[in-house]
This record gives sequence, C-alpha cells and structure tokens, in this order.
Amino acid sequence: MITEMNHKIDCKDCRSHLPDLLFEEGFAAAHPELAAHIESCAECRTELNELRSTLALLDEYTAPEPSPYFDSKLYARLREAQAAAPEGIVERLRSFFLFSTGRSFRPALTAALAAVLLVGGGGTFIGLHGTSGTAPATPATSAAVDDLKVLDNNVQAEQQMGQLLDLSGSEDDDTPPES
Repeated sequence: MITEMNHKIDCKDCRSHLPDLLFEEGFAAAHPELAAHIESCAECRTELNELRSTLALLDEYTAPEPSPYFDSKLYARLREAQAAAPEGIVERLRSFFLFSTGRSFRPALTAALAAVLLVGGGGTFIGLHGTSGTAPATPATSAAVDDLKVLDNNVQAEQQMGQLLDLSGSEDDDTPPES
C-alpha cells in the first residue's frame, strides 16, 4: 500500500495497484499520487484502459448452455469404460479394486489386518516392556579412553607384581612384609 501522500510513484508501483483502482471504490480518491501518475504516464494509462475493456468484455460474456444430450452421452461413456476389459494385468487389478464392491475380499482383508495388528502391536508391547530377551547395548567408548584403561590396568599389574616380589623377597630376609 502507498502510505505517503507526496510519494513519487514509479510504473512498477502503479501497475501493482491497478486492480485496486478497478475493484475498490474510493481508492483513487484516497491515493491522488496514483491518479496523478496515471494521468502523466501513457503506458500505465493504456494498461488501465485495457484492463477496463477486458473486464467489460468479461461482464458481457455468457456461458453456452450444454447440449441436452450431454448427460446421457457422459453416462454412456462411463458405462463403456467400466464394461471394457482392461489391457494389462496391472490395469485389470486396478479396475477390479476400483469398480468392485469388495464383498469377496472383506473376510480376507479383515483377517490380514488383524494379523498385522497382532504382530505389530505384540512386537511393540514386547519392545516397550523390555521382555525381548536382548541385553541393553553398552555405549561405545573412544580409542583414547580404551588406551587409558589399558595403561591403568598395566600400572595396577606392575604394582601387584611389585607387591608379590616384595613378599617373595621378604621371606628370604625373615622380615615381616610392610603393609
């Protein structure tokens, strides 16, 4: 929308407001700068006049009445299309599922749907309650953490070996081991 009264309008702004000029009463009076631009610009004035003449032609247009046999011809074509045998296996299946009542499939379809619900619902029930028999997965650790654990185990092993050596060496000296 144009907000300033003294705003200079270019052709792009003017063309974007042409429908407002045509359909909204009092739009030109509320925006005199738009009316001034149309009076001064031949291209915008020509486009506005062409839009007015197009709308006048559309007002005069009357839609033709359909043929009195239109409905009967349409229904005849629909019956022919339904009665004609489809060409391929995919088309045959498609037409069978689209045009048949499906009464012969209802028991089989109901049983298949019940089986899917039992398997899917039962699997979900087992999965939610943790009775699936699988142990929870341990989170993966990085290589650096694994290396630090190995080094820590090595230090502990060295300490234990040192204690064992101290114990075995102290028996020769007949001194009690330090605790």
